[in-house]
Amino acid sequence: MIRTLRANPALAVFALLNTAFVPVALVGLLVDDRIVADSPLWFKPLKFALSLALYSVSLAWALSLATRLRRFTRWAGTLAAAGGTVEMAIIVGQALRGRRSHFNTATELDSTLYSVMGATITAVWVVHAVVVVALLLSRFEDRTTAVALRFGMGVALAGMAVGFLMTSPAEGQDPALGLVGAHTVGAPDGGPHLALTGWSTTGGDLRVSHFIGMHALQVLPLAMALLPRLASPRLARDLGLAWAGLTALTLWQALRGQPPLRPDALTLVGLAALAAWTGYALWHATRERARRAAVEPARDAAAVAA
Repeated sequence: MIRTLRANPALAVFALLNTAFVPVALVGLLVDDRIVADSPLWFKPLKFALSLALYSVSLAWALSLATRLRRFTRWAGTLAAAGGTVEMAIIVGQALRGRRSHFNTATELDSTLYSVMGATITAVWVVHAVVVVALLLSRFEDRTTAVALRFGMGVALAGMAVGFLMTSPAEGQDPALGLVGAHTVGAPDGGPHLALTGWSTTGGDLRVSHFIGMHALQVLPLAMALLPRLASPRLARDLGLAWAGLTALTLWQALRGQPPLRPDALTLVGLAALAAWTGYALWHATRERARRAAVEPARDAAAVAA
């Protein structure tokens, strides 16, 4: 991984900056008791620092494996790091001012900063989309890694796109009051929420699907690394489909105004179906491994006899 980051200096610096900011944000949580939108002021900068540090390392690894569109991928890390740096600078800057960074159009400065954030994150999304295309066209020595990475990048792209749904005015929201967009569906932002995530407990929350989708880029390749004896292109594909399904299901749940921890019968049926699919995928992978283990000694014995 160190070699991968050295090949993408911009992403390496960006990852280090975000990692270094994490303890700063933690100190902010301890010493600064200001509350914005019913959440500790430094909670959002902390979450973004952690997420962007993970994303930059993962993207650097993905770029190191791309063999097509090389002229673009050489610059992709720099473009993504630049966009992410602008995003974090505004989030931290607004925190220092005691202001909301997202959805805030209360003053001309707030509105301008929010518009800049929208433009930069859109640019990062476009860069990510082109990297997905490059990976789809690339040739890989390891097919399992290829499938896991392609699914991870593709589902992450969809997860990132969920963020665009948050920018539309929420039901009953008056833009004249300086607030346009929301995380929550069917309930106001800033209401009762889960302690660690900030996700709503009274309405649907688009951040759930956004989070699950974005982190497919880490989860799917990591799953293959943790299951080396079962790992195969088919298992990577099946788990990728399950993760994509979970991203879609939680988005559907949120759009219906349903709190994450209070799923209705339809959502539970969907979760059961995804769990059954995942279980079947793992069972099939285990069965295939056992079959290979039984065939290989017989094949070796036949080779020795010949």
